[in-house]
Amino acid sequence: MTSSSPYASRPWLSAYPSDVPAEIGDVTETLSDLVEASGRRYARKPALEFFGAVTTYAQLRKAIDRVAHGLRRLGVKRGDRVALILPNCPQHVIGFYAVLRLGAVVVEHNPLYTTRELRHQFEDHGARFAIVWDKVYDTVADFPHDLQLDAIVSVDVTRALPLTKRIALRLPLPKARATRARLTARPSARRVLAWEQVAGDRPISSRVARPGIDDVAVLQYTSGTTGSPKGAMLTHRNLRANAMQGRAWVPGLREGAETFYGVLPLFHAYGMTLCLTFAMSIGAKLVLFPTFDADLVAQAARTSPPTFLPAVPPIYDQLTRTASRGSLDLGSVRFAISGAMSLPPSTIARWEEASGGLLVEGYGMTETSPITLGNPMGPTRRPGTVGVPFPSTDIRIADPADPTADLPPGEAGELLVRGPQVFSGYWRRPAETREILLEGGWLRTGDIATVSDDGFVTIVDRLKELIITGGFNVSPSEVEETLLAHPDVAEAAVVALPRAQGGESVAAAVVLRPGAAPTADGIRDFCRAHLAAYKIPRRVVFVEELPRSLIGKVLRREVRERILASGRS
Repeated sequence: MTSSSPYASRPWLSAYPSDVPAEIGDVTETLSDLVEASGRRYARKPALEFFGAVTTYAQLRKAIDRVAHGLRRLGVKRGDRVALILPNCPQHVIGFYAVLRLGAVVVEHNPLYTTRELRHQFEDHGARFAIVWDKVYDTVADFPHDLQLDAIVSVDVTRALPLTKRIALRLPLPKARATRARLTARPSARRVLAWEQVAGDRPISSRVARPGIDDVAVLQYTSGTTGSPKGAMLTHRNLRANAMQGRAWVPGLREGAETFYGVLPLFHAYGMTLCLTFAMSIGAKLVLFPTFDADLVAQAARTSPPTFLPAVPPIYDQLTRTASRGSLDLGSVRFAISGAMSLPPSTIARWEEASGGLLVEGYGMTETSPITLGNPMGPTRRPGTVGVPFPSTDIRIADPADPTADLPPGEAGELLVRGPQVFSGYWRRPAETREILLEGGWLRTGDIATVSDDGFVTIVDRLKELIITGGFNVSPSEVEETLLAHPDVAEAAVVALPRAQGGESVAAAVVLRPGAAPTADGIRDFCRAHLAAYKIPRRVVFVEELPRSLIGKVLRREVRERILASGRS
């Protein structure tokens, strides 16, 4: 970015509260340093809570050191990839930091992935070790030997429960596809150990080399909503910087006195940073939930009221409905941040009325550790936007056809970001890395956005999701907003379908409100009153629900497949 760029002066700094710095300073700690420092500083403070079982920071630090020693004896060494396939639980947090202590690389996986999805990622990263929830152990144990997986550590999550709750308790967990792990002899050379065999009573020696700040800490796979998932290499510097940026963004947080609710999956970049690194960096108590359940949140809030809640709009909506029934008090939540999808103003209004605290929207992506932008936690926030760049972060709005050319404020173009949280590239994919990481450290986000004169960013659409029909560009978000204005429509997703004569056509999957029964022609007639003719969906398919990722993002590829499979509307 040259001095002549309209964004070089960082106009967004005028929106910063007086106690938010423009820069975070040098990053000098690895994530291992972070958790060890918190273990000393907040030794007697609660670090984790899981169904009432509390782990202090001193106990967490000791557990990490013991598991690190056990993994080292198993053969894990610096640079090795270690797969984690776990729901939110204490073993996930311990395993994450134990792997990092060895200078090895954590590879996070969704435990609900199919065998095909998991195998694709294992083929890509080549991990020789895996720490696996026992409910999906069979899936991993049955991988063919060409994957070179040497050892599997099986985790019984219920062992982390209080002793009094282990018996006759139906633990609310995501539905697993496999049966309970059977740690019996298999016709395999792979070593199989229970978690307890690795988590011994001997800590790792202080002489064992520690990771470097620019070592890769995590391989985080992109969601694959617009293409094949790729492993984003996030370094200790990237992740520690993003935690520092988050801390700077919320100066009202109290060190060693906050309670974070871990309702987001830790295997997702959003949950990883807000809970595994940010929360740990300020000595917060992290209350872990294996899966989101509003009743479970209400139960936990009676004894450990949350003060900071990172989540997504559907979770905020569900919690406000629970609060409206009188079974949940949200008054303790002072700060809430929403990401991963657009935050409707109506959700903000309902949440802030129920809690009395702030709910602001942020923006990021896996490749940025993940947060780059956020609305200020104060009166300068601007609902409907994703806010302004974080400290030490720069942005540009560029011509998608020529990302070296800046566009003026107010004009829609591709959002480019630069900062210490930007990743180092895709695992073993140099060509894809060159496409997205430009000279000067600029990252192409693939999002079309506008920036106001004072630096607030509004996301218009995904560059790859724009529909080109008859030579015109159609924004799926614009068509979706129109569909949602129809009184009978509860949800809508708009995608491109290929046309036999070439080009693309607009198609929509629509979820109706209970009792509604409009026709596809009626939906199109409604759109015709609000949209240009080329933007009107040629096909409208009614579905019971939209396919979503675990954190609630609409999976447009699956929407497209369902529409294609449905025949003509």
